[in-house]
Amino acid sequence: MNSGIKTSRLADFALLYAATMWGLFWYPLRLFEQVGLPAIWVSLISFSSAMCIGLVLCRSRFAEYRLQPLTLLLIAISAGWCNIAVLVALAEGNAIRVILLFYLSPVWAVIMGHLILKEKLQRIEMLIFLLAFLGAIIMLWNPDVGIPWPASRADWLALSSGFMFALSNVLIRSLQNISIPVKSTTTWIGGVVIALLWIVLSDHHFPVVGTTVWSYAVILGVFGIVLMSLSVQYGVTHMPVYRSAIILLFEIPVTAVSVYFLAGDKLTMMEWVGGIIVISSGWLIARTGRVDGK
Repeated sequence: MNSGIKTSRLADFALLYAATMWGLFWYPLRLFEQVGLPAIWVSLISFSSAMCIGLVLCRSRFAEYRLQPLTLLLIAISAGWCNIAVLVALAEGNAIRVILLFYLSPVWAVIMGHLILKEKLQRIEMLIFLLAFLGAIIMLWNPDVGIPWPASRADWLALSSGFMFALSNVLIRSLQNISIPVKSTTTWIGGVVIALLWIVLSDHHFPVVGTTVWSYAVILGVFGIVLMSLSVQYGVTHMPVYRSAIILLFEIPVTAVSVYFLAGDKLTMMEWVGGIIVISSGWLIARTGRVDGK
């Protein structure tokens, strides 16, 4: 009994820690940008550091990669795009808006759970799905254009990141015979590959910054990406999925408060209304018990 209570509390703490850290993650990205290291390069170094640690952690588990190679490849691609896209979006756009658009992901997860895992889609989930899209439409409404459309590249990246996050969660949930270290390392490998492709295809020049700056990017990977990812994996493994999804929504107020005090970014009234609807939709979907955490 005591062991179960301790595990439950540790799982709660792990998810709260991860949500808090993700909610603050935009700030070091802005600091790196200010000293000349773009977010995409920070992402490459951070995920490379995490990948190296992951390869050590699962050095005795490499045989698992032969069990479900195609699914693991899809996880690497979807999780890689999810992580890189949201980090670039956080660096470029309004962090609160980016996180709110990202958190359409629980809705995507329900739809893909129905299509991929053949889970029965209930009527209430369809209603919540429509409610979430109403929130997104309100957030994205552009009075100059007159139609609800993403207003910037950061918006597009946030939306696509949330979609890929849901896809990777559905794929990860479908793998019951693969260990957490292998799944985590796969997502980090995906982040490295996507970041490299992004840099090559967008013709990013090699940043001219000091070794101290590069070292901080490595530290961010080791004490940021690795700890956050493992905390989430531990949390969602030891509690019901609806509970983990609700706890992870704590990232939104953390982002909002930190942005208000550290950057002064603001949302319009329409964006706040749409964001509240999106948060409510994510919470309602999480209550159905269908959604995995980040």
